[in-house]
Parts: sequence; structure tokens; C-alpha cells
Amino acid sequence: MFNPLPKSRLRVFVSLLAVTGLSACVDVNVPSSTSAPSTQVPDTSYVQQPVARGLQSGPVTVESFAAIVRHVEPIAESECRARTQGANCDFKIVVDSDPSAPANAYQSVDSTGRPVLTFSVALLTDLQNNDELAFILGHEAAHHIRGHLDRSQDSAILGGILGGVLATAIGAGASTVETVQNLGATVGARRFSKSYELEADQLGTVIAYRAGYNPIRGAAFFTRIADPGDQFLGSHPPNDQRIETVRRTMATL
Repeated sequence: MFNPLPKSRLRVFVSLLAVTGLSACVDVNVPSSTSAPSTQVPDTSYVQQPVARGLQSGPVTVESFAAIVRHVEPIAESECRARTQGANCDFKIVVDSDPSAPANAYQSVDSTGRPVLTFSVALLTDLQNNDELAFILGHEAAHHIRGHLDRSQDSAILGGILGGVLATAIGAGASTVETVQNLGATVGARRFSKSYELEADQLGTVIAYRAGYNPIRGAAFFTRIADPGDQFLGSHPPNDQRIETVRRTMATL
């Protein structure tokens, strides 16, 4: 019986995607790309003025990291409950202590379905103030709230199936079909990646602001990392587009 995307390969790809999560969300070494910013206007009826928690400058310490998590996590969970139905909103926030891990933060889920937000030590070292960490933390939480990981997996599965069908239709051999399936899955996963990043920037701005931090100051992080430009099937939007998304969102608060 013909199967355009063998379940064993499909499970492997989806498992890898789930483990890595939405990786390199703020990777300072990996280039990124563009898409239209989210048009959703956040509900600001409950938003109060920030309490200037992010005025401290300098590297993020263990103590300041813990304090920022205490301020931002309840807001992120509140937004999660308000914007989703039945989602697990109990965020687990961890630091990857591997000194060789690149500067990065990403969202994933554990074996129980609990959302996990991971920060590498290298990223924390690169941050210059508490606002940057609060904004990135809000951004990663927003990926879960918007369901980006599941949506990326669905797109990857569809891309792999379509690739396998097309390759089989033209009489390709088994190895070629598998290669095209993997390529289709990659393209599918990347299809909406840039717009997902902008959606996370928009909601991450709301979360950081409600937690008492300055998202515009936090988004200055993008001025210090390599600009990915507008790459075809790139994973991230241009830095100036991300900063503009933050500014536009703040203008509504």
C-alpha cells in the first residue's frame, strides 16, 4: 500500500521539531527574515502604567533573572488563560547551563505538555538590562499562547505529505521521495515562521509592559545582533521590522 509520508519518518521529524521548539528565536548568531506584522490590537482596558522595574543596566544576574521571572510569569500566564481555551498555561522557565550552547532562547513543551521557556547562559550574558530579558521572556511565552509550535508542526506535516505525493507522481525513487518529503516538511515549517515571530513580538510587548518593563528599551536588543534581512523562507523577520512592531504596539498601550 502506497504511503506518501511514512509514519516513522513523520514521527521522527515532528519529534525533532517538538524537542527543538521554536529555536533560535533570538539567536544572536543566526541570521533571520520578513512578514506582515500582526494586525490584532491588544485589549488595553486592563493595562496599567509600568512601574519602571527595568531601569537597572548591566549584565543579567541570577538574582535579577529570578526577580524578572517572578514579575513576568504571572502576567504571561494570565494572558495565556485569557487568550486560549484549555491550554496548559503553567510555564516552566529554565536556564541551559551548557557553556558551549549559543546565545538563544526558545519555547518547547515537555513530555506532559507543559510549556518550557529555555534561556542559554550565553544569551543572559549578552543582555544589557532587565527590559531586554523581560521582553524576550514575554516573546517566548507569546509563542506558546499563539500556538506557534503546533501550527509549525501542522505545516511541516502538510509540506511533507505534499512533497511525497508530488515526488511519487513523477515516478521518483524511494530515496528521492524521502528527500523531497524532508524538504517539503522544512518548507512547511518555515512558511509562517517570520509572521509567527512578529506575532510573538507584538504579544510579548504587551506582556512585558504589563509586567512593568519597557519593551522599546527591551527591543533595542535587535540593534546589536546581525540583521537577517528579508530572506526567502528565512526563519526571522528583519530587525527593523521587529522594532517597528514593538513601537506600533506600544503606541496602542
